[in-house]
Amino acid sequence: MGNKAIYPGSFDPITNGHVDIIRRGLKIFDRILVAVLENPKKDPLLTTKERVAMIRKIFKDQKKVEVKSFHGLLVEFARENGTNAVIRGLRAISDFEYEFQMALMNRKLSSEMETLYMMPSLEFSFLSSNLVKEVFMLGGSVRDLVPGPVETKLREKFGTNKRVQNYEKAGKNAGYL
Repeated sequence: MGNKAIYPGSFDPITNGHVDIIRRGLKIFDRILVAVLENPKKDPLLTTKERVAMIRKIFKDQKKVEVKSFHGLLVEFARENGTNAVIRGLRAISDFEYEFQMALMNRKLSSEMETLYMMPSLEFSFLSSNLVKEVFMLGGSVRDLVPGPVETKLREKFGTNKRVQNYEKAGKNAGYL
């Protein structure tokens, strides 16, 4: 099926940890397809179109990175896009159980499907999209946590002064940060 892998996720928003996995994945695969999940069960902060556009902007000079949205089964999307390899990031043991179950289910649905787990670079080992959203909504700086276009989009969409009001407007409960 070629030397291409899919990196699926909601990417709400994409973080520097995700970017790190994509760049390092390109050392293993010739091409990476970033698959932005349209999940009706989740209430995303950013629309699917916004997430896809931001990722495309971040990788605009990287011809080996393609970005598409998808819904439905990952194995079907992979088949439609000519690959049987999936890249997933593992930050901590807590990620492993869920990722293990998903990989086994994907293999059950398609015996050709292989999942490659990548550990984040140390500087991103704590980073998640949820933490980024919480820090931003509570008025903290996300400058070193996300690519520039993501920070710009968050500021455009939610401003910089209303902090907790923005967090509540986004439909989230205030956290402990």
